[in-house]
Amino acid sequence: MITRLLSGDRIGSRALAVILAGILFALAFAPYLFPGTRALDVAVKVCVFVLLVASYDLLLGYTGIVSFAHTMFFGIGGYGVAIALSRMDVGWAAVAAGTLAALALSLSLSFVIGLFSLRVKAIFFAMITLAVASFFQILASQLSGLTGGEDGLTFRVPELLRTRVTAYYLVFAVALALFLVLLRVVNSPFVRVLLSIRENEFRSEALGYRTVIYRTIANCLGALVATVAGVLYALWLRYNGPNTTLDFAIMIDLLLMVVIGGMGTMYGAVIGAAIFVVAQNYLQAGMKALAGTLKGVPLLPELFHPDRWLLWFGILFVLSVYYFPRGIVGQLRAKT
Repeated sequence: MITRLLSGDRIGSRALAVILAGILFALAFAPYLFPGTRALDVAVKVCVFVLLVASYDLLLGYTGIVSFAHTMFFGIGGYGVAIALSRMDVGWAAVAAGTLAALALSLSLSFVIGLFSLRVKAIFFAMITLAVASFFQILASQLSGLTGGEDGLTFRVPELLRTRVTAYYLVFAVALALFLVLLRVVNSPFVRVLLSIRENEFRSEALGYRTVIYRTIANCLGALVATVAGVLYALWLRYNGPNTTLDFAIMIDLLLMVVIGGMGTMYGAVIGAAIFVVAQNYLQAGMKALAGTLKGVPLLPELFHPDRWLLWFGILFVLSVYYFPRGIVGQLRAKT
């Protein structure tokens, strides 16, 4: 009911509403429900990746744009605030300057990429974005005087953010607010045009819609939200480097989260990110405990050895795709 009032979105499934309420409750009270540094790090990562996956789903799920440059904008946000805080007086003015500079750069790049590259089709656009993202990652590694190179940048944050609970609630509040904004966007006439373009671009053009402009706006909006996600993650870590926000593995993770949660569903970003991040951080520990309890049983301790957690992670992903071909959200809505 609250999300419908704030965003105009309809959840469409009682089971989905219960799951989303549970995730929201867990994230809202994470510092008190899950004490410990690692648990809070996981909660922050869930918040950041919900925002990042939702912004990517706006492109992939609603517009049909396959882009491999999304982590570039994530990295721009992280580097923007990191460079500002490492070179200026530590304070909110530096945070604002770094954030605004990152947003301006992301807006410019996404506009240029969208305006010129979206005129090409499918795989050709994906390859162009991959080339741009790879170039930016190399550039960030080579400009060591500005970006810290492979070592990245460590910086101090404003005094208010030095308390971990306060820093967490800043990340949580901004992520929640922007997620509600995205929910409002995907329930607007603008996204209905995007869906029309995704389904039949030729028919949309025949109806008088300038498809390149609509897709470029979607590309810019997704890039700006990804940039803010990068800013939040850097502020939490008090560090940013190529492997933190620009690694291509993050792009693969985004694709997996979108598929698990369900493409073209903002709520899929919440469930996909929560499942993926929690499994990524706790599956290995769970397998270690399971292997210990199975000690003495033939084969099973080796099968569930913690070093094989990626194998089981892959199996869980295959099972989720098999049993939830539309994603978890799509499958739950189909049952209502």
